[in-house]
Amino acid sequence: MSQLDNKVFHALGSDTRIRMLEFLDEEERHISELARMLGISVPVAAKHAKILEEADLVERKIFGKTHVLKPNRENIYLAMNVFAPTKSIEVEKGTTLLDALRGVAAIKVQKKGDREVIVSTDGEEGLYVYEINGEFSEKSVQNCVLEEDTTIEWKKLEPVTKIKLDIHVKE
Repeated sequence: MSQLDNKVFHALGSDTRIRMLEFLDEEERHISELARMLGISVPVAAKHAKILEEADLVERKIFGKTHVLKPNRENIYLAMNVFAPTKSIEVEKGTTLLDALRGVAAIKVQKKGDREVIVSTDGEEGLYVYEINGEFSEKSVQNCVLEEDTTIEWKKLEPVTKIKLDIHVKE
C-alpha cells in the first residue's frame, strides 16, 4: 500500500472528516461553515480539512482570508480501487476477452440491439466497461481478441449523480 493510500485511509478513519466530505458533496463550503455545521471550532475544522487535503481528497481555494473546500471526487473513487481483487488466468493466443472473463467470473450476456452486452458479473447486475492496460477500448468483449499479455480492468458503472437539477417552472 502506498503512502498516499495510507493517508487516504487515515483521512477516512474519522467520522468528522467523513461528514465533512458528505457536506462538501452537496456544495463547496467555507471551513467556518463546515465548523458550524459540525458543531466544532474553526481551528479543529481546519485541522481536519488539512488531513483531507494532504490525502488529496479535497481541494482548497483561497479568496483573501476565506478558504473554500471542494471534494476531489476522482481521488475519492480511485481510493476504492485498492479493494478490487486481482485474478490471473492463462489463455490461448486469439482468445476473446469474453471467453477470458468467463474463465474467472460468472458472466450473463444479453442482446441489446445488434450487440450482446454483459449485464451481470458474478451475479452483480449493472453496466460494465473495461480498460486494456489503462486505456478504454471501443471494442465489444466479443471482438476484443487477446494477442499478448494484458491487464484488463473490469469496471461496473455506478449510478453516481453528476448534477442534480431541481427545476421550478414559473406559471
